[in-house]
Amino acid sequence: MGGNQDFLRQPRAQEETQIGNIRAWPKPQNAVTIAVSSRALFRMDEEQRIYTEQGVEEYVRYQLEHENEPFSPGPAFPFVKALEAVNRRLRELYPDSEDIFDIVLVTNNHAQVGVRLINSINHYDLFIERFCMTGGNSPICYLKAYHTNLYLSADAEKVREAIDEGIAAATIFSPSRDVAVSQSQLRVAFDGDAVLFSDESERIVKAHGLDRFFEHEKAHENKPLAQGPLKGFLEALGRLQKKFYSKGLRLECPIRTYLVTARSAASSGARALKTLRSWGLETDEALFLAGAPKGPLLEKIRPHIFFDDQMFHVAGAQEMGTVAAHVPYGVAQTPQQAAPAKQAPSAQ
Repeated sequence: MGGNQDFLRQPRAQEETQIGNIRAWPKPQNAVTIAVSSRALFRMDEEQRIYTEQGVEEYVRYQLEHENEPFSPGPAFPFVKALEAVNRRLRELYPDSEDIFDIVLVTNNHAQVGVRLINSINHYDLFIERFCMTGGNSPICYLKAYHTNLYLSADAEKVREAIDEGIAAATIFSPSRDVAVSQSQLRVAFDGDAVLFSDESERIVKAHGLDRFFEHEKAHENKPLAQGPLKGFLEALGRLQKKFYSKGLRLECPIRTYLVTARSAASSGARALKTLRSWGLETDEALFLAGAPKGPLLEKIRPHIFFDDQMFHVAGAQEMGTVAAHVPYGVAQTPQQAAPAKQAPSAQ
């Protein structure tokens, strides 16, 4: 992982296409597809314990016995609700447009568990029509068939598989405490290096230290950084934001994006901003922390999700009540960072 691997958005298709042995089913044209696992969307701690300790048969039996009991919301739940709030606004402004978020539940759960998942989705009035339940097999091969723009899972191994396939993905974690988030505006916060950008600058820090990094960034200020794994997702958000801007609603836009980076503004911030500009992209706010902890700032922003490539920052965000997601990409990764806790095979 890491380096300058290109992360290209998957082609859009209205007609059914073939990807390997998997058919890619039609999706709303120009939709931004968000794939979430069942353990990202809902809390399934007890069910996961049964799966790990007693096996798949007992797990399925338990799910069938409790299929009329809705799951509790998981870490991705507020994010999904915010996506749906944006969709409602888009439908009001553009009744016939298919420029919306398309949410897909992608899970390696057994199909019989689907009834409880459907009941839970209906209980919370979520609009999720597309399911992919693979019965114990990895769902990663289906993500390209669904033209996925972002994949969120509680399973770090599955996320690494997706990243290796060039798909924007992150392992999502529950915060240490609940913090109220906006019900009317989707807020997404991104780290810069190894998230929106490649890890090329982080490699300079690792190999030569901060002083050499500052010199390098100053000398290359006008050379855009290569793209990182979530650049395409920011691009997709920006495309939907422009739908509101064209109606004169920039200040009332229900999507707001943030760059929250450990870079220093004076010594290395310009290259980050100029890189975004060279891509035709922007974030609504840019916070350069010069190495300071990110958690306190994120507590003020209250994003629905924050993406970072380092577990240190993910943990700091969690402590302050932020739903944080780890992007396992780049030179900063270690086995401990990529998989912060030893995980058994999961019933996602």
